[in-house]
Amino acid sequence: MTFMAKTLERVGLYSLLVNIGLVVLKLGLAALSGSLALAASAADSAVDIFSSLAVLIGLVISKRKTKTFPFGLYKVENVVSIIIALLILFAGYEIAKEALLAPAGVVTTEWWILVGVGLTVLVPFLFGRYELRVGRATNSPSLMAEARHFQTDVLSSSIVFVAVVANALGFAIDRVAALLIVPFIAKSGWHLMADGMKVLLDASLDTETLAQIRGIIESYPSVAQVKSVVGRNSGRYRFLQADIVVRTTDLERAHRLSQELEQAIRGEITNVERVVIHYEPQIKTSFTYAVPLQDAAGTVSGHLGKASYFGLVELRAEDGVLLRQEILANPYLKLEKQKGLQVAKLLVGRGIDVLLVKESLEGKGPSYVLADAGVETRLTEAGTLSDVVAELSTKERSGIAAKRGYEP
Repeated sequence: MTFMAKTLERVGLYSLLVNIGLVVLKLGLAALSGSLALAASAADSAVDIFSSLAVLIGLVISKRKTKTFPFGLYKVENVVSIIIALLILFAGYEIAKEALLAPAGVVTTEWWILVGVGLTVLVPFLFGRYELRVGRATNSPSLMAEARHFQTDVLSSSIVFVAVVANALGFAIDRVAALLIVPFIAKSGWHLMADGMKVLLDASLDTETLAQIRGIIESYPSVAQVKSVVGRNSGRYRFLQADIVVRTTDLERAHRLSQELEQAIRGEITNVERVVIHYEPQIKTSFTYAVPLQDAAGTVSGHLGKASYFGLVELRAEDGVLLRQEILANPYLKLEKQKGLQVAKLLVGRGIDVLLVKESLEGKGPSYVLADAGVETRLTEAGTLSDVVAELSTKERSGIAAKRGYEP
């Protein structure tokens, strides 16, 4: 069992014990004081015991995986949340019925009753904050549901405390206080039910999380396009799927990229149970070639990082027609180190398909950057940019297109 799982079960057990203690305390105080509001609050806390039991059972069962449920029973936690919501709504109904229909009674108060009622406010307040913090840290919907329930209990207990104090001062507002508790309980129960139903109906993850995942994927130069990113919650866990277009037709390289993306997503997004990445090669209608240049006149350079300029040539894949020619200045020329790496990243960012060089880059840093992005490196004997364009004959370009499996 993982540390997180142990923490969740331990907090769930604490919640059960706290609720049992509150019920015993409230029932005793209600019997001694005759307060209807206090009795209703005790009934609400009695429901909390069953809620805590449901949470504890949900936390234990949810992580089980069987042949019948190979993906786990994570949604059990959300079922538990809905059960808790229904119990909260039922408790509100009982309080309203008691306040409106039950015969009036005499409420007696003593100082120790006030102290006891004060404890029914302080204990759930402190424990609820603790449980909410753990629930958010572990993204557990059932713990967060229980924490909100404790917050409701704090509110109802506070109203009871005010009613008891007012009764001691001669103001009989016990039934009014009981009725004031009902709207807050109804609101809390409704929100819990709505959140749980969204997950059970496979509602999407929030837009902020999906945007963060998309940003992680788009940061990889090997990814040409992110077609879609979808995700859903199941309990406190997240299931993600992304459809991407990659700059390579090498299946091994594409698979390695998908594994790197999965690790990056898991490193940034919490409680990810499964990441599915579908990848497909980029369909090219044109190819962009790059060549390092010594000067703006187009003289081919023998160096990559030390080249003053780079010539970019875009040719149509179908017939080799020149679509675009551009001279790009090297912004990293004055760097003392890693000029080649920075240049490689720059060219990858410009979407080149082939880099033409006079000397092999094999075993050097830039070659790995280019290879990971699906950029082909080829040797050339051309002396000028014009020679490069001439060298790229229609037959040769068509051969490259066929080799890569691209279609116009």
